[in-house]
Amino acid sequence: MTDTAPNIYPCLRYKDAHAAITWLEKAFGFKRRVVYDGPDGTVAHAEMSHGAGMIMLGSAKSDFIKDAGVGIQCIYVAVSDPDAHHAQAKAAGAKIVRALNDTDYGSREYCALDLEGHFWSFGTYWPKTTG
Repeated sequence: MTDTAPNIYPCLRYKDAHAAITWLEKAFGFKRRVVYDGPDGTVAHAEMSHGAGMIMLGSAKSDFIKDAGVGIQCIYVAVSDPDAHHAQAKAAGAKIVRALNDTDYGSREYCALDLEGHFWSFGTYWPKTTG
């Protein structure tokens, strides 16, 4: 592993992981990398990329993640064209919870909920991760 490669991978659980994968592609522009089916039509493990970043996801099941309950979190994704990204997400039915805006710290961004209520933020702020 190098310091320039991502080493943090948010993991999400969905009641309908197959629908979530399709929706994340359509609404937020994620790319499907792998999907491993589980029993009874579930998703045991999936990986989706967005630029150099990646998330992992699977079906909600009775395990420590689901049993821990819902927490407050937000996944931030840096994008080069937030206006186009916002339009794509809105057209796909994303619930916009913070309108597209320019921040005091120089980012243009918006926030949306996905089809199962996970909170996502997309903008031009790109944290410096090395040096």
